[in-house]
Amino acid sequence: MITDPISDMLTRIRNASQVRKGEAVVPFSKLKFAIAKILAQEGFVGTVEKTTGSGFGELHIALKYDGKEPIIRSIQRISKPGRRAYAKYDTLPRVLSDNGIAIVSTSQGVMTNKEARRRKLGGEVLCEVF
Repeated sequence: MITDPISDMLTRIRNASQVRKGEAVVPFSKLKFAIAKILAQEGFVGTVEKTTGSGFGELHIALKYDGKEPIIRSIQRISKPGRRAYAKYDTLPRVLSDNGIAIVSTSQGVMTNKEARRRKLGGEVLCEVF
């Protein structure tokens, strides 16, 4: 039993990119799909596809590389089940002087810290990527 599915997804992406796999496969959920779509929009991963096999959905996340180095240098969970991390829009983290992103779950949906700051929305800081 997985107690933190988002951490599991981030770890699968991190591990797959470190061994230079072409894609990472994770179990499907709407929240994980939203996070993966943001990673694709920001250029950290390639395509994100939902497949249904044997009754359970899976996400296939194509990983991107710059030569032999993975595009994602660091991906880490911020808000954990034991210690949730919330921030107002004016105190959202600036990852690597805004060269990286933080993914935030707001009342308007899942978005980057830059988008949440622009819309003046706070929420739960899920993870940081650079």
